[in-house]
Amino acid sequence: MNLPQASPAMAVVLVRTRNPLNIGAAARAMINFGFHDLRVVEPFDLAWQEARSAVGAGSILASARECSTLAEALADCTCVLGTSAIGDRQPLQPIIDLPAALPWLAQRVPGRMALVFGQEKHGLTNDDLSHCDAILRIPTLPEQASMNLGQAVAVCLYEFARSGHAPMHMDAAKTASAADLERLTASLHRLLCISGYIKPIASQGALIEARALIHRLALGREDTHLLTGMLAKIERKLRH
Repeated sequence: MNLPQASPAMAVVLVRTRNPLNIGAAARAMINFGFHDLRVVEPFDLAWQEARSAVGAGSILASARECSTLAEALADCTCVLGTSAIGDRQPLQPIIDLPAALPWLAQRVPGRMALVFGQEKHGLTNDDLSHCDAILRIPTLPEQASMNLGQAVAVCLYEFARSGHAPMHMDAAKTASAADLERLTASLHRLLCISGYIKPIASQGALIEARALIHRLALGREDTHLLTGMLAKIERKLRH
């Protein structure tokens, strides 16, 4: 059975991966299902070097982008899905089961989409998830909710490849990129600190909440730039 042509506008992002076998498995799954844009964030150095030097590592690993932060890896993306088994956490983002991902994406504007996978042992942190527009969950039996990283990548990519990705209903040029949203988040966070609304001890938690809020708003590029400019002007007034 041949699958539809997968969208080239989807990046697979691996965050702090430690096992070279999992990196290789993720790369092979990308080749299997027609995806080519791999980005790795803070990989465990020995694992990353071993994976890239392995026989048959192929073009996916050779061309993969290594990023120092998740924000850097997502900068050009307009729709970000973070994967998680959720567990006991109560995330700030909407939770979408994998079979419902395509209908959900059809209502958004994924000019360039990113699918983010966390470290093998602990997955994505709350800070990582705050960069995401929604959390993607693979339905599994509750007795064993989490999956091996390579398996999770393969299952998700198969689902997207099977459906030929998602239709894009709006002009991607009008959507805010993750870099746009991160600038707005930073402006809002600085303003909250300067105004005394949040205390230094609670600064990181407030940053996570502010970023998650901004992602939930699904702002367009013009609105994001407008709000960033407004906050910058208020900040200048408060500083002087």
